Amino acid sequence: MSIRSRTIGGDPVYPVGLGCMNVTHAYGPPIDEADAVRLFQRALDIGCNFFDTATIYGAGRSEQLVGQAIAGRRDDVFLASKCVLAVKDGKRVLDARPEAIKSACDASLKRLNVDVIDLYYMHRPDPNVPIEDSVGALSELVEAGKIRMIGLSEMGEGLLRRAHAVHPIAALQSEYSLWVRNPEIAVMEACKELGTALVAFSPVGRGFLADPPADPATFHESDMRGTIFPRFSPENYPANLVLLDEARACAEEVGCSVAQLALAWTLAKGDHVVPIPGTTSVKHLEENHAAGAVSLSPEIVARLDAHFTPESAVGPRYNRYGQASVDTEQYDFETSGT
Repeated sequence: MSIRSRTIGGDPVYPVGLGCMNVTHAYGPPIDEADAVRLFQRALDIGCNFFDTATIYGAGRSEQLVGQAIAGRRDDVFLASKCVLAVKDGKRVLDARPEAIKSACDASLKRLNVDVIDLYYMHRPDPNVPIEDSVGALSELVEAGKIRMIGLSEMGEGLLRRAHAVHPIAALQSEYSLWVRNPEIAVMEACKELGTALVAFSPVGRGFLADPPADPATFHESDMRGTIFPRFSPENYPANLVLLDEARACAEEVGCSVAQLALAWTLAKGDHVVPIPGTTSVKHLEENHAAGAVSLSPEIVARLDAHFTPESAVGPRYNRYGQASVDTEQYDFETSGT
């Protein structure tokens, strides 16, 4: 079966990319760095050509490891990274001032050991800096040949349109999965209209949409899922587990794993959607990659849509702190507290 590539800013990419956060932080301690480099190199070997990293991932260490992995193979990868969010003196900082963005880009180029970054995102909106100023700085980086395309992350339709008015936005990154349907409120259609790729992060529900699913009882104390994401809390998680019965039934009918089903569902939502699951496991990397060949019938998509409604998930996507840092749209029931 031939697999049709997707495009970001006109560049072809394999339908399933690779999120490069997990190897350095977020869901537990960093993995062995040699293993991380081997994971990234294996991704290249099997044809995964879209790597998505960020300044904040491991305080820059993810970028360094990606740089090591792609050394001598720069033409094999569409390389994305992010600015605005960073770690300074052990603390998380948010800075979208033009001078900060330009400084961050120079640092990312050095860590990645490349001359140009294909796609450079604003990782979060900065309420203290007009987005027009930030995108203006990014457009100057395009003119300087340091980045090729501009992206946004965790922003809604309003900021997307304001940014796009300054410079074309090649990609908008947003959490999107069977478990998180919020992009369907507005940004999916806005992206389609503007020719912007919707890069779906956490498309496997941060491990929930797997079989077996992520188990909060086994989370390391540094795992953010135990603090920032209420759906994994002891109060909410058991009620969410019942959602997986239908996913397992559909996966069995299709002849794929639950994770592959989840990825194939995002791909079925539009040719401009590109999921970027992250993993620390070569086995899971290969499983995720193979989802690019999984095709879902309209009937299966409709069944999943009807089962995983936005209201079906128990608990908010983020805790109050996490939600305050993003500009993504919410459903009325989320903002009303019901």
